[in-house]
Amino acid sequence: MAGRKSLRVQTRTVHGHRRAYVLAGRGPALLLLHGVGCDHHTWDPVIEHLSRRYTVIAPDLLGHGDSAKPRADYSLGGFANGMRDLLAILGIDRVTVVGHSFGGGVAMQFAYQFPQYAERLVMVAPGGLGPEVNPILRGLTLPGGSTALAVAATPPVYAALRLVGGRAHAIGLPGTADIPGALGVLKGKADPAERDAFLHVLRAVVDWKGQVVSMTDRAYLAREMPTCLVWGSRDTVLPVVHAQRARAVIPAARIEVIPGAGHFPHEEKPDQFVQILDDFIAATAPSVYDAKKWRTALRRGRAGEAARVGLRIPKDLRPEDLAGAPEPARTAG
Repeated sequence: MAGRKSLRVQTRTVHGHRRAYVLAGRGPALLLLHGVGCDHHTWDPVIEHLSRRYTVIAPDLLGHGDSAKPRADYSLGGFANGMRDLLAILGIDRVTVVGHSFGGGVAMQFAYQFPQYAERLVMVAPGGLGPEVNPILRGLTLPGGSTALAVAATPPVYAALRLVGGRAHAIGLPGTADIPGALGVLKGKADPAERDAFLHVLRAVVDWKGQVVSMTDRAYLAREMPTCLVWGSRDTVLPVVHAQRARAVIPAARIEVIPGAGHFPHEEKPDQFVQILDDFIAATAPSVYDAKKWRTALRRGRAGEAARVGLRIPKDLRPEDLAGAPEPARTAG
């Protein structure tokens, strides 16, 4: 897929803080949310193609990229609120929300908090589906994590990591699939404001034991919303078996595992990613918010919904169990 044409980064002030974003294309709206430590550039390999068919909004989340980096609310709910308000300022009423990694958690939170604004939910290797997470991220939440990150981001150390890591990735050593993405996250963390914001966000969702935030307690609310999960089969940040946990709590979710991709499938396999997204949007009608159904589901709660549709989290899953799995039938009602 060809590289992205140059797009102007625009800014708006929301609640006193600068919010940066790119806006391109015409058609149904797509809100693209990046992961922790990244920015809108993670979507560079796909944004031009998507903008031919959709109105694409790709923001830098607060604390990232060209957006402000204040001492502020970096919770999932805070980010979801910020996206709602940015969309309101831009005059965009409804979106298919697409989130990668931490951004997948924000996407889920956005759909949960503001179902009337969300037409579909697409999560790309999202957090929140189990405690397992790369041990380097767990280590960065410990005392001294900021110092270690600062040292790793200094130009000479970063250059050495890039050289060694790049060569290891190039020859395909086991466990190196996500080195390019990790180096992209590390770049720029020598800046104290960017580093502090990154750690603030990370520590809100991860501690030394693993992920502390879970979407499974409210994922049943997505049963009425077209939902798709995309994962890379070689993900070393969040294990691909988490996708099947999502299927257990969102039975109608479409699951796509891209062979050979790591934690950044939209960067590594952009053509396949765009095809999956196009197919999913073409095959599904936008969700229609029904306040009565929403209230009924909330009153039943997770246990009531699980009992009603027979939800169960499978055990002992392997990545090969997911590859090529057929899309399950959508739950009626």
